[in-house]
Amino acid sequence: MHTKKPPVITGQTVELNITDLNHAAEGVGRVRDYAVFVPLSAPGDRVRARIISVQKNYARALLENVLESSSRRVSASCRHFEDCGGCSLQHLEYDEQLRLKRETVVQALQRLGGLAPEVLPVLGMNEPWRYRNKSPFPLKMEGKELQAGFFRSRTHQIVNLEHCPIQHPLIEKAFHIARNLIREMAITVYDEERHKGLLRHLVIRASHFEGKVLVILVTNGRDFKRSRSFAESLTSRLPELGGIVQNINTRRGNVIFGTDSVTLWGKGYLLEKLGHIQYVVSAGSFFQVNTPQAEVLLRQVEKYAGLTGSETIFDLYCGAGTIALYLSRRARKVVGIESYPPAVDDARKNAELNGISNAEFYSGLSERLFPDFLRKGYSPDVVIVDPPRKGCSEKLLSAIADVKPRRLIYVSCNPSTLARDLRYLYEQGYNVLEVQPIDMFPHTAHVETIIMMTNSGSKGK
Repeated sequence: MHTKKPPVITGQTVELNITDLNHAAEGVGRVRDYAVFVPLSAPGDRVRARIISVQKNYARALLENVLESSSRRVSASCRHFEDCGGCSLQHLEYDEQLRLKRETVVQALQRLGGLAPEVLPVLGMNEPWRYRNKSPFPLKMEGKELQAGFFRSRTHQIVNLEHCPIQHPLIEKAFHIARNLIREMAITVYDEERHKGLLRHLVIRASHFEGKVLVILVTNGRDFKRSRSFAESLTSRLPELGGIVQNINTRRGNVIFGTDSVTLWGKGYLLEKLGHIQYVVSAGSFFQVNTPQAEVLLRQVEKYAGLTGSETIFDLYCGAGTIALYLSRRARKVVGIESYPPAVDDARKNAELNGISNAEFYSGLSERLFPDFLRKGYSPDVVIVDPPRKGCSEKLLSAIADVKPRRLIYVSCNPSTLARDLRYLYEQGYNVLEVQPIDMFPHTAHVETIIMMTNSGSKGK
């Protein structure tokens, strides 16, 4: 069988007209209908780029220079933009970012799901900066110099961070103070090749509600001899400090958190508020990283749920109970299921903190526990799923389809797996009524999408 040879080779320099962005926010140009992906380019650009890898259906290239600029191109606000792998869209006007993110959702649903529902304009931010309330900073020694910041795009090299305009201001302040203190105290830093050294990550969370930060030191072992000195020094330099936590992770690999944590000073958690609900946010629990947009998301989910006060709701992959507790005032009963035990602990604390008695939370896999509840006679009126990027298992989707809730709301952080799962649900008789993207991560390629579905009573209709 003859296979058409790609029209480019590694190392070749090409000139391209950029016409689109792919799901990773890389510009898409073409050489004789063959796709070439170029990071940091924008639709409307004409660029010169060097090919770095060639596959059967596409190649990747590095931008060498912009020959003609798109009318939607702007100067990035961050000095680290071209090196850091955290943001990929700062070179585009914000309205254009929102337009492209909507198109990403449209294309995923059509190409991967075979579906063409109306996709509403993306709900963006009035001020799309300083929104991140949590950041993990990897640490590494380069010779005798401590490097702390974010990974350079496509590498494990660290961009030594000086400024980051998407961080909450208190995170940036705490980062600089903590990094300087680590240097001054000569605390050893983890070497992943040798599996030696103490500090692996510096993780900082901020609360908009309290105006405080939680500093988490992820360590390769429990023995932190200078923990008291570190805590005393940090508290004297950072009046907005709410607590210091040591998280112990002795495993090899790139998973940030271990399972054990010790509070070294203050509280081991922060309080955050979304609408009428306060939330306990501990060191490792899941919480939306964009607090203002999290409120937008919750209001949209509540709208789609269409609650009257008589409903039983199941919130699957519920995290710290963010959605479940927000909806509890308008429901008869809310049941949350989450696989990460510390998050379930937080959800129960959050229910108690807010005096909520009609919400229950269970630790376990949704695809296992949810069918168990159905066998026990539970009949949910509304089911909400907010899975990780890999989406839902077919076993869970099948259970949801069989029980036929009045409303199914799917909150997704990955348009590709969303499209796959929606196709399955469509074939089981579910129709998509509305698609609402929300920009939870301005200046990055990520887009959150909320889907409202109902059962049509006829499979594939």
